[in-house]
Amino acid sequence: MSATTFSDRELARIRAGFPILARTVRDGKPLVYLDSGATSQRYAGALDVERAFSEQVNSAVHRGAHQLSEEATDAYEGARAKAARFVGGADDEVVFTKNATESLNLVAYGFSNSVAGQAKDPRLDLREGDEILVTEMEHHANLVPWQELARRTGATLRWVGVTDEGRLDLDGRHGPALGELLTERTKVFAFTHVSNVLGTINPVRELTAAARAVGALTVLDACQSAPHLALDVADLGVDFAAFSGHKMFGPTGVGVLWGRSELLHAMPPFITGGSMIETVRMEATTYAPPPQRFEAGSPNSAQAVGLGAAIDYLGELGLDRIAAHEHALTERLLAGLAARPWVRVVGPAEAVDRVGAVAFDVRGVHAHDVGQVLDDQGVAVRVGHHCAWPLHRRMGVTATTRATLAAYNTPAEVDTMLDALDRVPAIFGVAS
Repeated sequence: MSATTFSDRELARIRAGFPILARTVRDGKPLVYLDSGATSQRYAGALDVERAFSEQVNSAVHRGAHQLSEEATDAYEGARAKAARFVGGADDEVVFTKNATESLNLVAYGFSNSVAGQAKDPRLDLREGDEILVTEMEHHANLVPWQELARRTGATLRWVGVTDEGRLDLDGRHGPALGELLTERTKVFAFTHVSNVLGTINPVRELTAAARAVGALTVLDACQSAPHLALDVADLGVDFAAFSGHKMFGPTGVGVLWGRSELLHAMPPFITGGSMIETVRMEATTYAPPPQRFEAGSPNSAQAVGLGAAIDYLGELGLDRIAAHEHALTERLLAGLAARPWVRVVGPAEAVDRVGAVAFDVRGVHAHDVGQVLDDQGVAVRVGHHCAWPLHRRMGVTATTRATLAAYNTPAEVDTMLDALDRVPAIFGVAS
């Protein structure tokens, strides 16, 4: 990794852009926020832009003939252009949604809403005998929509397994290999770029190449990679990609679906109503071209504009430097956990092809109790199954404690978490 980590001065400046990080919790303890995988803190510049839009520009986008509406529309479409550049796509390939979950459901409904035998693109025409492929490391947002698609269409859901080390079982060590699972029957292969539990970075180019070879479309869940790694949809070779604003220093209530133009044009609408139509008669309606076809009703315009500011900020920091900084923190955290034999990391034990989402199990202590001890010391982590029940079952745990790192975290915060973790064995009377 050639990029350099942030200097102390740079890190202090970054943290100043997130005022919440200066607050205290639990009787005056400094907040150590290690839960950015669930939702990141919001960049103050994004909040400022969102507030300025609401105070000075607020108006219906695409609907008015007055100056405010023109300015609001320009700001909204400007945010779309920023999102498009962020992933290396075109403006009309970016659809604003409520979040990544809605983006993934939109794609899944795009398949099942295509009337059998009448789809504009035969690749969207699913029926009994077809197959949908996912992986065992998906979180529920990229699993349940595909289960439902299978139920609606009669297609069969299959999945790539996970190794004991927390990597995709592409060679079939514990079940079918990828080459056995991806066949001419596979119509869509949906997988995560980065596991929200294991931190594993999946080999996207290898997976998309394999899918293309059998004519399957690919859907990339980029929720856990967008704030940490550079995204280039053309280079990765995916057909769709989804991510959320609230995990990349932006607002809640806004997500992005990127899709190849020809596929978006072939897909039927997901939600119907105003703003997504071309002509409407009492008997029938024709629909606007993408992306408006998929943005029925009044959009979350202020949130989209705030997301645009967050994207600008990620660009200012540099995704390569963010990745280098988080890689160093991940190495520090993994080394600290490895020095504690009563802790088991659930996922790759080394900081190779992984990001700073680190889930672990403390021997003999439930994750909720671990989280409580950490919280008492001001350390915010997530506990539970992290919306990835099947993956937890595969890894032999019912729940884990998960620390997730972001650009604003410091080495000292990692040490604080490890020190707080050392309280757990004594409190619960288990051997350390």
